[in-house]
Amino acid sequence: MGAIGGDEMAQWDNVDGGEVVNGAAGKLEKILVSVRLRPLSDKEIARGDPSEWECISDTTVIARSAFPDRPTAPTAYSFDRVFRSDCDTKEVYEQGAKEVALSVVSGINSSIFAYGQTSSGKTYTMTGITECTVSDIYDYIGRHGERAFVLKFSAIEIYNEVVRDLLSSENTSLRLWDDAEKGTYVENLKEVILRDWNHLKELISVCEAQRRTGETYLNENSSRSHQILKLTIESSAREFLGKDKSTTLAASVNFVDLAGSERASQALSAGARLKEGCHINRSLLTLGTVIRKLSKVRNGHIPYRDSKLTRILQPSLGGNARTAIICTMSPARSYMEQSRNTLLFASCAKEVVTNAQVNVVMSDKALVKHLQRELARLESELRCPASYSSLEALVKEKDNHIRKMEKEIKELKVQRDLAQSRLQDLLQVVGDNHVSKRPLVYNH
Repeated sequence: MGAIGGDEMAQWDNVDGGEVVNGAAGKLEKILVSVRLRPLSDKEIARGDPSEWECISDTTVIARSAFPDRPTAPTAYSFDRVFRSDCDTKEVYEQGAKEVALSVVSGINSSIFAYGQTSSGKTYTMTGITECTVSDIYDYIGRHGERAFVLKFSAIEIYNEVVRDLLSSENTSLRLWDDAEKGTYVENLKEVILRDWNHLKELISVCEAQRRTGETYLNENSSRSHQILKLTIESSAREFLGKDKSTTLAASVNFVDLAGSERASQALSAGARLKEGCHINRSLLTLGTVIRKLSKVRNGHIPYRDSKLTRILQPSLGGNARTAIICTMSPARSYMEQSRNTLLFASCAKEVVTNAQVNVVMSDKALVKHLQRELARLESELRCPASYSSLEALVKEKDNHIRKMEKEIKELKVQRDLAQSRLQDLLQVVGDNHVSKRPLVYNH
């Protein structure tokens, strides 16, 4: 999995004089899937909960004993990368997310997911991944002064199937719309142009304060919604700004922190927590169904529209983005079933294929120039019959071939009729000769 480098980015700014309509041909690749095993929590240690899961290599995690209710279930699971409990978030980022996340500076959309049960370390992991990614992006910008960058930030949460803007103080439900070019988008979502890294940190703090949390059996401060932070990066070569050759690379990276994947019964929820859990379960069930179907077949119906989460994330799950999923899990024996479900989700996700593409936006001048050239080409074809398309030439060639064959068939029929006539004449001559040679018989 390789992102487009600086030299390749420069090539994009000069292709056809900057008149690129679409990006390069897509690159098929599977979702990058990692598993992070956290240490036992103080609560788990206090109740004497033993550690049941172990990372035996950088790619394989195993259960130390069989599942009580599923004795035939597999106990070993392999992924692109598995992180032990002593691995820090920087290492998780470097090996499980960096390459995918930084594709955004090359004009390729990307998404990083954190999936797992409540209290398994999703939000902790995603916060660190976000900070590392943004830090590297600003470092990249500092090393590429030849390009002009604009960074934009937006954030939403999906709570009880209601989409809300985390940068707005108004608790308003936002609607989803479908567009032929943009795909599914959130209506009236606030998008802020960033001044610098510190500005983004302030906005992320606002999102954290606004996000829905609540106490559950598994976590005293559990995230009760799905959160999607979106960072959009637009860049153009400074030497072409304002000129006919000006084009812009535009892409977004999504940081997706999903709500806990455990069942409501496993979290011992009631009241408002139970209602939240039901909505969370429904959306994650749809996500699991989408992942499972994508891992098996690309031609069947994929139920993206069955939840707002999958509808928004459709480009990341089976579209033109690069995607990494980090599944977090507790090693505790009491959560073996939840951890197994997380690993089953991860096993399906690693088979999903996406088709990453570079997104190039033309300037108005370049677009007008491109359309003018296309119009001139079509007018030239109309004026010059000799410049018919290859398809028209092929049809004409086929017609000539058919006429030639019809002529040959007609000549063969004439020759056949002539041969039959000669054969009849010969038979007649032979018959006459046979009669003339017969002896005469006289009657007495």
